[in-house]
Amino acid sequence: MPLSPPAPRKPRHTRAITVEAFARDDGLWDLDACIRDTKTHDIALPSGSRPAGLPVHELKLRVTIDRDMNIVDAEAASDAVPYPGFCDTIAPAYKKLIGLSLLKHFRLHLKDRLSGVLGCTHLTELAQVLPTAAIQAFADDAMANRPSDTSAERPYELDRCHALRLDGPAVETYYPRWALKAVPG
Repeated sequence: MPLSPPAPRKPRHTRAITVEAFARDDGLWDLDACIRDTKTHDIALPSGSRPAGLPVHELKLRVTIDRDMNIVDAEAASDAVPYPGFCDTIAPAYKKLIGLSLLKHFRLHLKDRLSGVLGCTHLTELAQVLPTAAIQAFADDAMANRPSDTSAERPYELDRCHALRLDGPAVETYYPRWALKAVPG
């Protein structure tokens, strides 16, 4: 269902976030993420004027992960920033992502390592989308290697969102073995 028709309005700002996923020849995976902010009008920044349509921010983050979704390498780049010579010096800090798991408390560990003055607000915000992007990107590979229906291991995706809650109708329909049944009484 689409959004309702908006009130009369004028565009001011666009933030675009993209994540591209790649299976590498060495068996690892790369996630290339980009956050790009543009304005529909010229703006005055302390560092100078930025014409409409040119990015205020264009920041990139690449993480390389193994099949267990552990980060084995990371790099960042700042192609457009509001404070050249300052914003674009933080990229090496994003090596601190190495060793983190995208599946085990990633956002908590990200905050511990790179929030506030320890990182770039925009790069750290961009990193927060990586776990779900990785799951979506590599779900078909993971599904091919997942335990059989007779395995004692519950599928990863269950009880991680509203639709796939264990007491819900989607789990009852598609994963009946794992559905929580109402206790009579």
